[in-house]
Amino acid sequence: MSGREGISHKDEHQSDNLFIKMAKKDPTDLSVEEKLKALYQLQTTLSAIDEKRALRGELPLEVQDLEDEIAGLTTRIENIGNDIKEFQTAISQKRADINEAQTSVERYKSQLNDVKNNREYDTLSKEIEFQTLEIELCNKKIKEATTKVEEKQADLKAAEELISDRRIALEEKKSELDEIMEETRVEEDRLKEKAKDLEQRIEPRLLTSFKRIRKSVRNGLGIVYVQRDACGGCFNKIPPQRQLDIKMHKKIIVCEYCGRIMVDPELAGVKEEKPMEEKPKAKRTIRRRATKSEDTPMEEA
Repeated sequence: MSGREGISHKDEHQSDNLFIKMAKKDPTDLSVEEKLKALYQLQTTLSAIDEKRALRGELPLEVQDLEDEIAGLTTRIENIGNDIKEFQTAISQKRADINEAQTSVERYKSQLNDVKNNREYDTLSKEIEFQTLEIELCNKKIKEATTKVEEKQADLKAAEELISDRRIALEEKKSELDEIMEETRVEEDRLKEKAKDLEQRIEPRLLTSFKRIRKSVRNGLGIVYVQRDACGGCFNKIPPQRQLDIKMHKKIIVCEYCGRIMVDPELAGVKEEKPMEEKPKAKRTIRRRATKSEDTPMEEA
């Protein structure tokens, strides 16, 4: 049940007139009947909004997922770019260290010609060996960093291609969503404004309970009318005495099974479908066959 079934334009116009009258009253001064009518009118309005939103299907979620994915890819691209810069800076630093080490090796080699004893020669030889090892280590680090840069550049290219595809998909989804929303925006805005006005005329505690029920049930119906002696939300049978209490409009009554607020169809402005009356079965006439004794007159004694 959408909450609007069986309500004609005339009934809706009458309910609007009722709302205008109720708007002049304080929400706490409304009778139970007026509260129920206001709640049911709010329910039909919210159900109509839900129907408009249902037309969008999964598009809003798909758009949100694409936006989240693009945001994640953007962050990833930034991180990859920072990593590449760090590796390139490290490569430049190691190359500078190599140049410095090579300069030291050249200087130490030139000093070997002027050594005066074995001790100076050994010291210079160790320095040359150390600087040579330093050059080899720097070359190794440069090679590793270069490999990392190449890997990161490949990751960067893949991420950029993926984000490009996702942006195209996002534009398509947004265009499709905007087209659907454009068709329903005017009517949805009108319904939202009506719902907002209705909420202001409903007692806060009752409105809070109604909203809580709406969130807890699957179809978003917080108030339903009795259908064929059963709850219009969960379709469990309602005892006759409880149905009578609902029709009396003396207090707010909820379904003992699903917790929805209940009203009778007449208050909701819904015409109940009367069950088809079964035609009485025609009785089959049985003709009695006359016996011989009945057909033949009795002889006089």
